[in-house]
Amino acid sequence: MKKRVRLLMMMLVLLVVLVGCSAKESEANKAKVSASPEVAKETKTPQAEPTETPKEKVNLQVFIAASLKNAMTEIQNNYEVLHPEVEITFNADSSGTLQKQIEEGAACDVFFSAAMKQMNVLNDGGYVLPDSIVQLLENKVVLIKPVGGETAVTGFEDITKAANLALAGEDVPVGSYAREIFTSLGILDQVMAREINEGANVTAVLSAVSEGSNEVGVVYATDANSVKDSVDIIAEAPAGSLEKPVVYPVGLIKNAEASDAETTAAKEFVAYLQTEDAIKVLEAYGFTSHNK
Repeated sequence: MKKRVRLLMMMLVLLVVLVGCSAKESEANKAKVSASPEVAKETKTPQAEPTETPKEKVNLQVFIAASLKNAMTEIQNNYEVLHPEVEITFNADSSGTLQKQIEEGAACDVFFSAAMKQMNVLNDGGYVLPDSIVQLLENKVVLIKPVGGETAVTGFEDITKAANLALAGEDVPVGSYAREIFTSLGILDQVMAREINEGANVTAVLSAVSEGSNEVGVVYATDANSVKDSVDIIAEAPAGSLEKPVVYPVGLIKNAEASDAETTAAKEFVAYLQTEDAIKVLEAYGFTSHNK
């Protein structure tokens, strides 16, 4: 009897040992599997995809002729959506005033003039980056009156019938064009002898006529079209009265204060102004492409 009990106990001990060994072997196998390169690839914690490094924030100082303000504001909105890292600040005034500001050291990256005269002066003075000038747009010079206003004037030829007129200064492109037209017609002295409200820029002339302060005025077609409810176009400049078309050039200005990123952004913005998308916006405001 005692022998049987001892035998059973030995068998139980042997069984326990075997079970323990089996368990250890199973754990060892699991460890090997976990260490396997193939499994490691499958169970590796997902990593975030690398993101593009944000572009450096830049601010562009863009000097524009007053007649461009409405169109360029729309282009600005479109461009900043495409390039959120770029902030555009406009300085809108007569091209002559802007030219003087640049010559006096104002920080400017891009100059968009209403005439070649001011751009050429800056280029000759070394203010413009070489080979950056693009003759981009054309405009027309028109004679206007207030909506509902009475006048005997029917065109540039008989403008002296007006009791008074609004005219930009001769340093302002539209004022220079107007004087060229009157000279061509042989009536400059008679016109300048009239009562003249001289505006600092084309916007001032447009306001004077649209508000009824003056009987007639000379502006660009694009300006007149922007306030159709306030002014009527009497006539366009007579054919041949201007030696050259009214061209709007854009160019890059040397800016010692600009960073490399801002200089690059200015070049990219001028390139954008030449795209079909930008030209469509400008044409919607009455400009025409110089290259078409």
